[in-house]
Amino acid sequence: MFSKSKINDPAPKADDAAKPASTDRSGDSAHSGSTGSEFKASAPKAKPPASVLSSDLHVTGNLKTTGDIQVEGTVEGDIRAHLLTVGEGATIKGEVIADDVVVNGRIVGRVRGLKVRLTSTARVEGDIIHKTIAIESGAHFEGSVQRQDDPLNSKGAAQKAAAATQQQAPAASGSSASASQAAPAKSGS
Repeated sequence: MFSKSKINDPAPKADDAAKPASTDRSGDSAHSGSTGSEFKASAPKAKPPASVLSSDLHVTGNLKTTGDIQVEGTVEGDIRAHLLTVGEGATIKGEVIADDVVVNGRIVGRVRGLKVRLTSTARVEGDIIHKTIAIESGAHFEGSVQRQDDPLNSKGAAQKAAAATQQQAPAASGSSASASQAAPAKSGS
């Protein structure tokens, strides 16, 4: 009840809030400033805006960032990002690896993501390896879909592990072994 009145009363809030908050800190203005820094420390939690590759841009080469990328142009190469958004007019020819992938445009190549979303305007030609996937009605997709708990870090390890499992226990995992044999045959031809 006391804190509610302090919150609702803007003028005494700075003085009253500084005194109780600084009981252990002896209430000097430097600590008051650090309280302000604590509020500012929450501001960097907001992500910087996505890097936008405009529709008139053609990139040849790989892109890698820990941030977000929005592609509206053409990229010939692999992309690694936190969040990748492919615009309606965009085309990517290469492998895409991101925590979140939203496809509104065209991708020719493998897509790896924790969360993959193909919107109604999406055109994907390639395999999708994901943890969760959403495909809207109207999306065009040619390829295979495979769910993995960690699709980002198991690039070559998944194929090697599948081959090792197949060699170690072919009788015990007959159905999964034939499925893993069929997948490379599709991608090879």
